[in-house]
Amino acid sequence: MPAPTAWPVVLAFGVTMLFAGLVTSASVTILGAILTVVAFVGWFRDVFPSEQHESVPVHADTAVVYTYRHQVERLAVAPELARAALPLETYPVSAGVKGGLAGGVAMAVLACLYGIIRQGSIWYPINLLAATFYTQSIYFGTTSLKAFHLNSFLIACGIHLFTCLLVGLLYGAMLPMFPRRPILLGGIIAPILWSGLLYSILGLLNPLLEQKIDWWWFVASQFAFGIVAGVVVARQTRIRTRQIMPFIMRAGFEAPGLSGERSGEDAPR
Repeated sequence: MPAPTAWPVVLAFGVTMLFAGLVTSASVTILGAILTVVAFVGWFRDVFPSEQHESVPVHADTAVVYTYRHQVERLAVAPELARAALPLETYPVSAGVKGGLAGGVAMAVLACLYGIIRQGSIWYPINLLAATFYTQSIYFGTTSLKAFHLNSFLIACGIHLFTCLLVGLLYGAMLPMFPRRPILLGGIIAPILWSGLLYSILGLLNPLLEQKIDWWWFVASQFAFGIVAGVVVARQTRIRTRQIMPFIMRAGFEAPGLSGERSGEDAPR
């Protein structure tokens, strides 16, 4: 067997520190670069010029298989296919688009309510969203964030629309993998993971923006988006996925056993 080595772990740690230094300090980047180079060299020496191996004893283990059943039951997942590609059904792209747009509307309504109730201006959350890209708008203070700015409004609309469509398409692709509880992924798990990720890294990326965000309202808007988008996507009609046919059938050759029996005018003469 190949000998165990810790160099892949060291390499992963070095690459992580290499990129973490971009948002912390140059010393972290230098340390990550040193670890990356050392891990590359160490891993290379374990493979070339000769691979490192170790002897592993093999013990014969006789497994006894028994059952109390007299017949074997077979699940008819896809009777017309020798081997089915799962999932058999999935949501179309339009379902993800509809779910993303619906979730975006719910999220926008909740964000505007936050601006009216807590800040006294509907433009506050819009300018705050634009500040993730157009950071100049956040340096003007709270008064400027409550005023209308055409450039911030257009940027916020573009960011919100693009993100909602992207996440909606992701939901449409992932929800067929959770057929029993699709809303659990879209309405609970995904918002918790996304909110926790932003909460942990936003202080490094944009500390000033982190101070302006009300995290309780932010998490609530994420839940609103996830639940509405998940419900809309789950209610769409699924379509069958394109199953993979054997090459001999796609090439047009006669394949007894793979293709069904012909009858009538299609039968060979």
